[in-house]
Amino acid sequence: MIWQVLLVVLIVLAVLALVVLYFALVPPGLGRLASHPRPAASYAEAAERVQALMAHGETADYHPLGRTQFLTHGQKVARAIVLIHGYTSSPEQFRLLGERFHALGYNVLIAPLPHHGLADRLTPAQGQMTAELMAAYADEVVDIARGLGEHVTVAGLSGGGVTTAWAAQTRADVDQAVLMAPAFGYKPVPRAVTVGAINGVLLLPDVFVWWDPALQAEGSAAHAYPRYSRHALAHVLRLAYATRALSRRAAPKAKRLLVVTNANDAMVDNAATARAVGEWRARGVRDLRTYEFPAELGLEHDFIEASAAKQQVELVYAKLIELISPTVLPRG
Repeated sequence: MIWQVLLVVLIVLAVLALVVLYFALVPPGLGRLASHPRPAASYAEAAERVQALMAHGETADYHPLGRTQFLTHGQKVARAIVLIHGYTSSPEQFRLLGERFHALGYNVLIAPLPHHGLADRLTPAQGQMTAELMAAYADEVVDIARGLGEHVTVAGLSGGGVTTAWAAQTRADVDQAVLMAPAFGYKPVPRAVTVGAINGVLLLPDVFVWWDPALQAEGSAAHAYPRYSRHALAHVLRLAYATRALSRRAAPKAKRLLVVTNANDAMVDNAATARAVGEWRARGVRDLRTYEFPAELGLEHDFIEASAAKQQVELVYAKLIELISPTVLPRG
């Protein structure tokens, strides 16, 4: 009888150990993440979708600088680019760079990530952003861009870089994906406990944390949120995990990849990005380039935001345009 009780106890402990192990290694609900392409068939349809996006999604509660920025030449052109801002920022982050691409002949789309761009910079709504919403957003902006240009580039920074990575992994109609300082991991969170941290955070009530505890609301640009939601940040990492999980089974569908990192980055884990690049290379991706801004430049994690204290717009933008523009080649 005692042996039977001990056997039951051992079985229960083994099951609990497996549950704990799974909890520590796999984020929840990855099966819900999928791409559902519905590309615009013409410039007119793409322009209509942009207008619908602005009319129905961007209410009076939006900050003037937080709304979709659509820089167009009034017709479908050879090249279109989607610029995806970072988590807690807004389309204004990419406006100046977008204007430069527009001057080069691109049609440019910069749309706010889900629950971004609101005038209330302390809004708790940002905590409602999920990996599912980010994946749907990626589909939406790529769908629109298909009607804006013959060749489509998608480029994003940080959380926007993860969204770009998802698009690169799932959309064959992306000609070029540009991941800038992608948040595949965060330096404050050790890699070994990242998945456990994601799952633990999502089980607990959401908490909002100042990016700069000393300056608080004054510690970020006027068009950005000065706090981050732990839930939303966990969902950025969840989408990053889902992207890498797909990459272990199949090569990304995008035709070309460019990964740009910053050696001085104090926020994201460049080693995690290097591992993602390695996984793509292991899948036989040939058109995959990397570039790293040298540490001696002293750039911040957000090397796009023009108002950042250590920004070097002329140098950074010129380099990004040099890296991105020459690679847009004819199909076939």
